[in-house]
Amino acid sequence: MDAIALAAGLTLPWLLGVGALFALRPARTPVVAGEGPWLLGTGYLLGAFLLTLWMRALSVAGVHFSLAAIALPLCIAAFALFALGWRRQRAVDPASDNAHAGWFALPTLTGALRVLWWLLLAWLALRFALLAVEVATRPLYPWDAWTQWATKARVWFEFGRIVPFARVNEWLAANGSVYFDASPEYPPTMPLLQVWSCLLIGRWDDTLMNWPWWQAGVALTLVVYGGLRRLAVSAPASLIGAFLVATLPLSNVHVALAGYADLPLAAFYAAAVLAFLHWASTRDPRDAGIAALLLVACTQIKNPGWFWAATLLPAAVVVLLPRRGVRLAWIGFAVAIALVIVLARIEISVFNYRLKFDFAPAWGDLVQSYFLLGNWHLLWYGAVGAALLAWRQLLSARLAPLTMIVAAGLLFLFFVFAFTNASAYVADQTTINRATLHMAPVIVVFLVLAWQAFAQCWAAAHPPLVADAGPAAPPA
Repeated sequence: MDAIALAAGLTLPWLLGVGALFALRPARTPVVAGEGPWLLGTGYLLGAFLLTLWMRALSVAGVHFSLAAIALPLCIAAFALFALGWRRQRAVDPASDNAHAGWFALPTLTGALRVLWWLLLAWLALRFALLAVEVATRPLYPWDAWTQWATKARVWFEFGRIVPFARVNEWLAANGSVYFDASPEYPPTMPLLQVWSCLLIGRWDDTLMNWPWWQAGVALTLVVYGGLRRLAVSAPASLIGAFLVATLPLSNVHVALAGYADLPLAAFYAAAVLAFLHWASTRDPRDAGIAALLLVACTQIKNPGWFWAATLLPAAVVVLLPRRGVRLAWIGFAVAIALVIVLARIEISVFNYRLKFDFAPAWGDLVQSYFLLGNWHLLWYGAVGAALLAWRQLLSARLAPLTMIVAAGLLFLFFVFAFTNASAYVADQTTINRATLHMAPVIVVFLVLAWQAFAQCWAAAHPPLVADAGPAAPPA
């Protein structure tokens, strides 16, 4: 019964999010390559976020958490959204029965590419099956999951509502009216998803409550494949990109040892970037709205989400001001660097990270983490190689927005580990890798798109030779 209850309840975010995206889908538009996987992956992320927003609203209204209070309104909303989307599609497209067959149409491949395609799909299926076994059998294990996240989930599950957490001084002064854990200021999204899982089986279970992490891993893989396909990347290259994201060792660790918020933040951030890139090419306001909502979700997953959301600002400048955008973005980077240096001199704190003017990056540990240890396989070698191959195209109209996002993300990581007290955590190879995980899927997207830009430029400069057909026949 637990399996049935979990399977039914954990599909609710998927139904809600996919229904919302389906209802927003533009009319009179054929199904494009990758749209089905994109809707499934992004739909789960949006649905999970909307589920937690509804739980927060219930708590504010004083309504006790229950399956009826949470699931019934959201099921009705999901059904209404699907009905609206289906009606709009049927009303404007008489051939929609045939059109819907293209949502998950397989690409036409032959020879070695076809073999590679099915091998990668089988590998991914096996990988997620093994991760599912880990999630289903391993109790809550890692350290921060005990002290920062599941503490909130346990208390909120028992009370049936959100109750406040505070730092130790406030907790001591409150005389039992608030609760204490290591990070009371963290957003409630991930603990609420754990509460939802426990509500489905009617008891606290620190193993079965972690299924949203497995779902986030699957959703991230679908998002990367579908997002790349929507950006006109070939099916084999898109699947390779999704495969690289799904098989990152540290990503798999965060699924198997569920409980940290880093993998969900990476999934939301990657989906926001891909929606933004699609908006940059189509200027469809729906893509802009989806990207904006995903960025808002980033801020509600983990506090660094505010900074990751800000990394899209220089890209937005480049898109909206195509003639001067790149120059303005570089000026913005210079101003941000100067501002950080000024703030570091006065040693202020931002989200419990203390800025300090002590420029002493642990270069050896950074290089070891990215290029020598096994957390990332060959990701950073591939990213550097793709950037060198496509350096002439990095500021082209197609790649410039993503280049600015990657530059802003790397700049953020660099300053966190060079100008704050987080520099003390570089040597233990934990915090730096968790922070890097937030943008690792975007680095894979950059690798694929940069390689595609180089390949297209090379093909244009080196057209295939046409065999000489000999002298033309004399006229009759």
